[in-house]
Amino acid sequence: MRVLLTGASGFVGQAVQTRLLADGVHQLRCAQRQLPPVSATGVEVCLAPSLGPDSDWMAALDGVDALIHCAARVHVMQEQATDPLAEFRRANVEGTLRLARQAVEAGVRRMVFVSSIKVCGEQTHDGEPFYADAVPKACDPYGISKLEAEEGLLALAAASGLEVVIIRPPLIYGPGVKANFLNMLRWLSNGIPLPLGAIRNRRSLVALDNLVDLLVLCLEHPSAAGERFLVSDGEDLSTSDLLLRLGQALGRPARLLPVPQRWIESAARLVGRQDLSQRLCGSLQVNIDKTRDRLGWTPPVSVDQALEATARHYLEHHVS
Repeated sequence: MRVLLTGASGFVGQAVQTRLLADGVHQLRCAQRQLPPVSATGVEVCLAPSLGPDSDWMAALDGVDALIHCAARVHVMQEQATDPLAEFRRANVEGTLRLARQAVEAGVRRMVFVSSIKVCGEQTHDGEPFYADAVPKACDPYGISKLEAEEGLLALAAASGLEVVIIRPPLIYGPGVKANFLNMLRWLSNGIPLPLGAIRNRRSLVALDNLVDLLVLCLEHPSAAGERFLVSDGEDLSTSDLLLRLGQALGRPARLLPVPQRWIESAARLVGRQDLSQRLCGSLQVNIDKTRDRLGWTPPVSVDQALEATARHYLEHHVS
């Protein structure tokens, strides 16, 4: 089977590329915005067009049997666009559907789409996790664009026979992680006291290796076609627990102060950072029973194994 991987140079894409090469089962073509000076042995690299409504993917799709679509316009921390939703729609909806329509023309059999848990909403309440087939409640432009892309792909699948598989990951972490998770690694590595010792939320995360394992499984699993799946490590953590276990993996015990959660939330409101407070204090749990039952899948990597790999990479590349 020849597989096209979009977003091959990204955090998830690089890991998918490594896994498919290690498996040695599929012929791999990687679509990237910039061609590398040297490509890995066994990888065919092609230049990816920008993700938009007029992109031409036909050359990249030639001879392809299945594709994993990781490319996307992702969260922009300091958004400059005057209409963020329009920009997200242009890339994540129009661009994704353009790719899918051309995949149909090229005779591609299956498309695995990396969506987002933000399609389901921003937070959950205790004992009420998100389910794969529940009514979605996307709130922000990114989540809305991913939901609209999902709906468009499933409609195209119904009309064309393209087998679409949708995966909605929560926060992804692993070696080379960036953004807020990288900030946590820095805080802990530098021994900074953190006012997060009394947080009792519950959050589902997914290790990069676990997500990649599911994506690769969905390339061919007969029960995956036409379905939406949630993915996680199968163990939910509070922010306090995550920091304690990440500090242990770093060999630098977390210095957590038991500041009441309501104080943190009040301070965040005062400085206009309710978004940060929600990520640190709020809950977001997913139920992966459908993924387990329908696909016979279980996360191959434990939370502690994944945290150790993440910490080891950080120490090797960020600490002198």
